[in-house]
Order: sequence, then structure tokens, then C-alpha cells
Amino acid sequence: MSPPRRTRIQRRNSETILDAALEVFSAQGFRGATLDQIAEVAGLSKPNLLYYFPSKEAIHLALLSRLLETWLGPLKAMNPDGDPVTEILLYVRRKLELSRDFPRESRLFANEILQGAPRMRRVIETELKDLVAEKARILTRWMEEGRIARLHPVHLIFSIWAMTQHYADFEMQVGTVLGPDEPDPYPEAGLYLDTLFRRLLAV
Repeated sequence: MSPPRRTRIQRRNSETILDAALEVFSAQGFRGATLDQIAEVAGLSKPNLLYYFPSKEAIHLALLSRLLETWLGPLKAMNPDGDPVTEILLYVRRKLELSRDFPRESRLFANEILQGAPRMRRVIETELKDLVAEKARILTRWMEEGRIARLHPVHLIFSIWAMTQHYADFEMQVGTVLGPDEPDPYPEAGLYLDTLFRRLLAV
């Protein structure tokens, strides 16, 4: 028997809680965040919050599950039959766009990894690892065909993660170092990364 369909108000409250939790978790980390803080940001009572989610762990897991779908989407979209440079640069651009559009989500994921991924270890050891292995085989084939430079395929993926997610995970540092003359770092970052990876991939 399927669970009863939630009302519009229930769906709205659930989204309000998740958005508030994202704000708290991305700032405080899992250990520093409390249900009281999440309830306060959400503008709900703690008992009302617990009606929707039975624990802090349940809220955190719901956020991480939703985040992983978004985060893995660009890598899944890499087309093995496409032009290699085009596909890789498209992946770089999509990852940079995720950092721009979802900075709190990026920091939430980074905090989870820094803690040893206690709530995501199984997913990382299975779904994420398998996806990276699949795309590494595609990159290796492109290299063997002489279509892109020979590089370690997994470290190539790691470098894309590092150079795009940095702008979200270290947002304050990026803004402070660049200063007020460059309030939006993403246009220049996009041009820089496009040039960098084109040169790196050139045969």
C-alpha cells in the first residue's frame, strides 16, 4: 500500500525545513547543527519539525540524497560518442555552474566528506566509484584513439572537481582575494578553466 499523498502545505513545510537545514548544515556542519537551530531558521516549532522528519540524521540524509542526484548529473551526461574535448569542457562548465547556483549544497557535501562520509560512505563506495570508473574508461578510450592527451583519467576528474567546487567551498576566500573589482568570479573562472583544460587536453 502506497503512503498517503502529502498536501500542498505539507510539501511546502517539508521544503522549508530542508532549505533551513541546508543553511544550518552548510554553515555549522553536521555536528554543529541542532534541530533547534533548524526549526528557528525554518520558522517552525521543534515539534512541528519532528512531525516531518524524526531526527537530525533524517533531515541530513534527505538533503544528501537530493544533492547527490544533482551532483552526479553532469558526469552521467558525458556522452561517450561525442567529441572528447567538447564533452569534457561541457562537464567543466556544468560543474562550475553547480558551484555558482548551489554553493550551500557544495559546502554540505564537502563537510560530509571532511567528516569521513559517515552517512554517504556506501554511496561513495558504490554509485560514485562505479560512475567514475565508467567515465574513466571512456576517457582512456579517447586517449588511446589519440583524440585527447594521455593523462590519468581519474585524476583528470578529480582536478575538475577541485577547480570548480573551490569557488563554492571557499567562497569567502575567493571573494576576499579577488576584492570588490570582481564581485562575480564565475565569468572569468569559466574562461580560465576553458583555456586551461583545452591546453591540457591538446594532443
